[in-house]
Amino acid sequence: MVSSPTTLVADVHRTEVPTMQLRWYFAFFVISGFCGLVYEVIWVRLAMASFGVNTALVSIVLSIFMAGLGLGSWGARFIQKRRLASPSTALRLYAATEFLIGLSSLAVPFELKLGRQVLLHSQGFSTWQTSGYFVVAGCLVALALLPWCTCMGSTFPLLMEVIRRTTAGESKFSFSYLYIANVLGALLGTLISAFILIELLGFQRTLFVAGGLNALIAILALRLSTDLQPTGSTGTTFNDGSGQQRLYGLPRSASLLFLFTTGMVSMGLEVVWIRQFTPYLGTVVYTFAEILAAYLLGTFVGSHDYRRWVRSHAPGESRNAWTVLALSAVLPVAAADPLLPFVNSVLNPLRVSVIVLFCMLAGFLTPLLVDSWSTGDPDRAGAAYAVNIVGCLLGPLVASFVLLPTLGERWTLVAFCIPLFCIAGFLSFQERVSGVQTKPRLRPSIAFALAVFIAAGTVIWSHDFETRFQTRKVRRDYTATVIAAGTGFDRELLVNGIGMTALTPVTKYIAHLPLSLLSSRPRNGLVICFGMGTTFRSMVSWGIPTTAVDLVPSVPAMFDYFHSDAEQVEHAPNTRIVTDDGRRFLDGSTETYDVIVVDPPPPVQAAGSSLLYSREFYDVIKRHLRRNGIAQIWYPEFSGEAGTTSAIVKALVQSFPYVRAYRSFDGRAGIHFLASMEPIEVPSSEVLASRMPPRAVSDFVEWGPVSDPKAQFDLVLSQELSLQKLVQENPGIPALTDDRPINEYYLLRTELGFER
Repeated sequence: MVSSPTTLVADVHRTEVPTMQLRWYFAFFVISGFCGLVYEVIWVRLAMASFGVNTALVSIVLSIFMAGLGLGSWGARFIQKRRLASPSTALRLYAATEFLIGLSSLAVPFELKLGRQVLLHSQGFSTWQTSGYFVVAGCLVALALLPWCTCMGSTFPLLMEVIRRTTAGESKFSFSYLYIANVLGALLGTLISAFILIELLGFQRTLFVAGGLNALIAILALRLSTDLQPTGSTGTTFNDGSGQQRLYGLPRSASLLFLFTTGMVSMGLEVVWIRQFTPYLGTVVYTFAEILAAYLLGTFVGSHDYRRWVRSHAPGESRNAWTVLALSAVLPVAAADPLLPFVNSVLNPLRVSVIVLFCMLAGFLTPLLVDSWSTGDPDRAGAAYAVNIVGCLLGPLVASFVLLPTLGERWTLVAFCIPLFCIAGFLSFQERVSGVQTKPRLRPSIAFALAVFIAAGTVIWSHDFETRFQTRKVRRDYTATVIAAGTGFDRELLVNGIGMTALTPVTKYIAHLPLSLLSSRPRNGLVICFGMGTTFRSMVSWGIPTTAVDLVPSVPAMFDYFHSDAEQVEHAPNTRIVTDDGRRFLDGSTETYDVIVVDPPPPVQAAGSSLLYSREFYDVIKRHLRRNGIAQIWYPEFSGEAGTTSAIVKALVQSFPYVRAYRSFDGRAGIHFLASMEPIEVPSSEVLASRMPPRAVSDFVEWGPVSDPKAQFDLVLSQELSLQKLVQENPGIPALTDDRPINEYYLLRTELGFER
């Protein structure tokens, strides 16, 4: 029978319309994934500014973000059960959800700032790192983020419902279709936000861009909803799968267990990878963007490969992928070995490429498991994806607070690999189920045994980063791995493999210079960032009540490695060492100080360091300085660049009416910025030396470079810098603020010559 031209046109129309609709849905999820990644990154930073730079709080924010995604994915599954009147209604509901997500770009920054104010006025706020603090902070963060994250999580089942009602032929694999689009968008969001948008626009305006894109999705979805035509599948129902082939011949609940495991292991390993590769890549935001981009690229490639593979294979044929997944999870142990021949070379970024194979396989298996469980049913897909997200939520918490502090990076990675090897081993030795199977080149049991052998050899013959140092002391906590290494004057302190400081007279000047500038005897002082404890030790030598604050618990624990009198200094009258974020500590304190010294962790570009250089932080310091009090900000100019220097100077002069700057004693190590609300009078070096108590004099000249305190002061006082000239190094750059972290986002400026 020959079809009439009219019939042919109708068939073509029925084919092209669903295809075009699917392309629109794909585009929606690319943009939505882009926006979601932007929100996640910036919300974490805004929460850090409001509640403290602390691993526990960062984990809380990420956990709430993931919990919202899971809650939305699980809750929206009831949409399918409600049997919406038409697919147009379902798409309009999706549009409304995207519009609400866009509103978060306006609401969340305000909500987080409001939460900070609530904490400031809450009783017991100053009791840092207590369960009460974290409960209150967690509740405030949840109130700010959870509703918006729930909307994000609901988009998967909502749009799957639209696809089910309009393009029945594609609905079975609709989750993987949207999943790959979402991952692609997240990849683009990682690269474009980190390398372009935030540097150009700052955090708030980048959020506005994301919010505008969500609004654009909503408008386009509303427009598309007017043209939707339901197919005959509108009334399609899904059974419980009891009559279908079970994946790998296992009970259907096994797919949920596998989804939970892949989510937990993937996100837990991401935390481990950051700790493993930081020594080679640094602590700048671009390092974390590189690791996240490699993760998302691998996931995208794997998901795309699954979409092609599933058209010609049965899901059960994927059992061997679990063996390769388990083996690939171990390989970063070898890539992070410090004894590899290209250590400290330009090839170090290649180390990260080893994670791509694992991410590809995880990206392949995750949509396979969801598709197999749901067969296109938004109800079951939402539940399955929620289970995966619960695993994603727990993985970083287990890694940060349980495994890494006790086992270290290498053995934590091994611990996360064990569940994968258990799954792979079970599937390899399980009797094959009936059905069409491709004959493998290597028997599954033999492949598994070979993978175990290679993995064991990799772990046994690899080395942790600290093995680079023959003499060392190592401590680990939920924040970092801290290494004290070396002997004599060559000792060094490393946090996650990054050198923090050295035994240098600079750290003594940080305390003695501002204390000597006070016309009357100082009554107390505060040191923010402990380091080797040299500045703390110097301030204690004045015999005044001294408080030191450091974010990493293990850093002050290394004090005795660098100073033989550490125990005596720690137990001096009215001294204390606090584990806290310096900014949050001041927020929660009512005490005032004669001198506050800040020595932010190097390099100047370190992620999060802008919070100790920003105008908002200086405003906090002002509230805690006594009349005539002095704040000393150390800036290692040698590791910065002209734009950062100008931005920091502008932030200081906009915050304090009186600011002076001096180069370090050697003329090259950096700049001592002195800031006060009153004029800073600088008398002669003889006068400064005469104000010092004998113990302080001994401490000041302990390491030279000269033995006379007067001459020692002269080395710095003779090198005063013009603030105007420092600003003129890049006059068009804005002041460094929480919203514009000039020091952290710099590639366009330094590599492409872009000027604001």
